[in-house]
Amino acid sequence: MDSTALTTEIKEKSKELGFDLCRIAPIDVDIDQVFLRKWLDNGYAATMNWLHRNFDKRVKPQLIMEEAKTIIMFGVNYYQERPDRRGTMAMYALGRDYHKVLNRNLKAMGRFIESRGGKAKWYVDTGPVMERSIAEKAGLGWKGKSSHLINRDYGTWLFLSEVFTDLELVHDTESKNYCGSCTSCIDVCPTQAIVAPYELDSRKCIAYLTIEHHGSIPEEFRRAIGDHVFGCDDCLDVCPWNRWAKQTKEADFDAKDLPDLRDMLKWNHDEFFNHFAGTPIYRLKLDRWKRNICVVLGNIGTTDDLLDLNLVKQENDLIGEHAQWAITEIERRLG
Repeated sequence: MDSTALTTEIKEKSKELGFDLCRIAPIDVDIDQVFLRKWLDNGYAATMNWLHRNFDKRVKPQLIMEEAKTIIMFGVNYYQERPDRRGTMAMYALGRDYHKVLNRNLKAMGRFIESRGGKAKWYVDTGPVMERSIAEKAGLGWKGKSSHLINRDYGTWLFLSEVFTDLELVHDTESKNYCGSCTSCIDVCPTQAIVAPYELDSRKCIAYLTIEHHGSIPEEFRRAIGDHVFGCDDCLDVCPWNRWAKQTKEADFDAKDLPDLRDMLKWNHDEFFNHFAGTPIYRLKLDRWKRNICVVLGNIGTTDDLLDLNLVKQENDLIGEHAQWAITEIERRLG
């Protein structure tokens, strides 16, 4: 089978497997290693030390799979209406863990590639792969000023994944950048974490502070966190290209029902596990989940929340510090 027919077959198979988009990039795709090195040297990766590892593989994807000739990039839409409840969560975390969902589909794609005589190696945000840069080169979208990928049809709401293969396939054309003079994502950031167009300082980012960051959340950022209990989509939400956002077709991404924040403050480890096993929130563990709830209640809570904040204050130093801060903030706001 020639490369054109094989490429068409793979793209058709991707739709059958549940991928919304499929584009092809060459293995020797050009990655801006000067920008990445500067970003790391500036400390913008914060405590995410894994981003410093395998630098050569990140900027030279051909080192990831020696025999690979092609990178097949996939996009899966995860947009949905947000549930009406106290505490805002990043949209990607409302349902089942996307790693599990996409790995299932990628495994099936790998088997299909092998049935066509090729080798396959796939990743979902897990390997030393500069996914957004490769997706841009493959034509899945362009890197917005927030550093997120933007697609003309799906806006900012795409999960990315990829398959490295030794098959010769037809490459797609690199995306054009359509951000123009728009700075909506930069202007809306509550902590000014987007320090320059396309340049994010993770140390200030609410998504980092409420997910990746261990220990105490710096007080200078707590009020700015607002009602963000897990992650932050502010810079995604305001993107004008989201006017064409479409409801996801993947039922596994549907938002889980949850109790009120005050009720979750009373949870033990078993209750946390029973609600969040198999979701992105589970990796946070109970203490950091309660830490985040305390900060949010400090910003939006009422006097009805004070009793439970006082009770949870006794659990440990991390939760206690944030619970006391929340109590002080509620009393300051409401007298």
